[in-house]
Amino acid sequence: MRYEWIDGYLLSKIGVTKDLQKDWNWIRYQIGGKMFAAVCLDETDKPYYITLKLEPSEGDFLRQQYEDIVPGYYMNKMHWNSVKPDGEVPDDLLKDLLDKSYQLVLGGFSKKKQKEILEGTDNGI
Repeated sequence: MRYEWIDGYLLSKIGVTKDLQKDWNWIRYQIGGKMFAAVCLDETDKPYYITLKLEPSEGDFLRQQYEDIVPGYYMNKMHWNSVKPDGEVPDDLLKDLLDKSYQLVLGGFSKKKQKEILEGTDNGI
């Protein structure tokens, strides 16, 4: 995978946890118990997609600009996008997209829950 930095980058964000969804063989990155990114693994545990959430218009625009960004694999195709892990999407752009996905999911919580997550008092339930 070209983006070897992704795990450390995502785990450095406040309130992020990760787990392995065994049924799908996905490494999921969550905030407040909600997924905002995933690394989808094949049967040999090699990454084949990095999936993240974006505003629909931005996702559509990026899919037209980069052949390595496609509608979300096994996800809602309007809100989720998948990036090929050995593609040509620049690192800075992928970091920006991951940041936006994190902010979108965080912004979906109540202000109280956001504060709990950002202050580290959220227990993940």
